[in-house]
Formats: sequence, C-alpha cells, structure tokens
Amino acid sequence: MTIKPFFKDKNFMLIKGDSLGVLPKIRKNSVSMIFADPPYNLSNGGITCKAGKMVSVNKGDWDKSNGFQKDYEFTYSWLKHCRELLKPNGTIWISGTPHSIYKVGHALQALGFHILNEISWFKPNGPPNLSCRYFAHAHETIIWAKKDKKAKHTFNYKEMKEWHDDISPKGKQMRSIWKIPLTPMQEKKSGKHPTQKPIELLKRIVLASTNEKDVVLDPFNGSGTTGLVASMHGRKYIGIDKEEDYLKLSVRRLKSTLN
Repeated sequence: MTIKPFFKDKNFMLIKGDSLGVLPKIRKNSVSMIFADPPYNLSNGGITCKAGKMVSVNKGDWDKSNGFQKDYEFTYSWLKHCRELLKPNGTIWISGTPHSIYKVGHALQALGFHILNEISWFKPNGPPNLSCRYFAHAHETIIWAKKDKKAKHTFNYKEMKEWHDDISPKGKQMRSIWKIPLTPMQEKKSGKHPTQKPIELLKRIVLASTNEKDVVLDPFNGSGTTGLVASMHGRKYIGIDKEEDYLKLSVRRLKSTLN
C-alpha cells in the first residue's frame, strides 16, 4: 500500500479518504472479506422517528442522492474496485434498504459476482412510520456474494449452528432472517454515528465468513463496528472513511473496548 494510514495499531488500520481514490491503491487479491454499508441516499428532506420524536431524515451531504444514474455509477465503481481486492475465494457483504439495495444487486451481477444469500435483518424495535401511509420499515437487506461462482468460499457452518435467536434456535441451521435489535446506547458511549450497526450483526457476518488472521475491509468505515469486531476476534482490518470525526470515533471505540 502506498498511502499513509490515519491510524494504525497492530492489525487495525484506518485510512482517511474517498473509497474510489483509496481502493485502487490497496494490493489486489489481498482481502478475504469485505463488509460495506454504503450511503443509502435517504437524505432527501423527509422525516423519521427517533427515540419517539420526529426528526429530520438527513444524515449529511454524503447520503444525498445525485440521481439514479450517478448513484448507480458510484455503486458499480466501488464494487468493481472491491472485486479486484478480494482473494479468489473472498466474499462481500453489502447492507441497504429499498432505496439502494437493488442498484447493489444489479451491479454485483453485472460485475460477475455470485450471490450466496439475501439476509433480512429484522429489527424488533424498529421505529414506527409517522406518515401512516405505508408499512413501517422493520428490516434491512444484506446481500452476501462471492467473487466467482466456482470459488470455494469460507462459511463456518458449524459455528453458525451454535448461535441462537428466536428464529434460528441453537443446533439448527441458521436462517436468512436475523432478529437483531437496533444498536444499543451502550455501544454509542464513545460517540454517535447516524447509521451505526450493532456489534451483534457484524459478529455474525465476520465469524460466518472469515477465519483468524484473515484481512477484513470496510470501504465505508463509519463508526468502525466492522473493525472493532474483526479486532475482537483475531482478524486484520482496513477501514476507509473520508470523515475525520468518524475515524476519531472509531479509534475511541477501539481503545475503549480492547484496552
């Protein structure tokens, strides 16, 4: 790699920059697994419910739509770079809502990825719909795909059977519906990010599809949950984000949890 890290500690590295500029500088075929939580393009001036209160849905300029074609071109571009970084047996996970996930699915197939699963992350404590004009959004979709259809990807089947929730009891095959509550306040004690994912969600993803010492990459680092989980379980991590405040939040979370 020819770029200077924003932060580095043992096997945990954060890079400040735009993903489209940073990803081409990372060594090709060097990453075992990628988790990506890209912009959902939801910041359109609308409203949502948070902690029982009506609040703006806007999260920042990074979450605004630039129109379907430009949003799709962006999705295709970062996924193309990610495919080049994955090892032959590597996999990628991408989260999204109806506003973004169909562009992701189309781009994945156009680039030659093979989709393994569509996970429905059910949020039992999801917020109500204030407009009362359609069903309350109670889940996000996560697509899991491998680099090539013939690739022999990592899936820790036995470990996943030991998990337990109301949908997938321990000892049974884990289903593609995951019941996981929204990020608890305890996980936000070092600071808040508007799209922070819960540790439980990333723990399933990381432990299902990687082994110890594997390299995990997150091109939209955010609050650093992917890196935190990777570090907690003996994986190497590379996180990219252009927002310095969020990179600093990731460092605080790492030090607070592991030290």
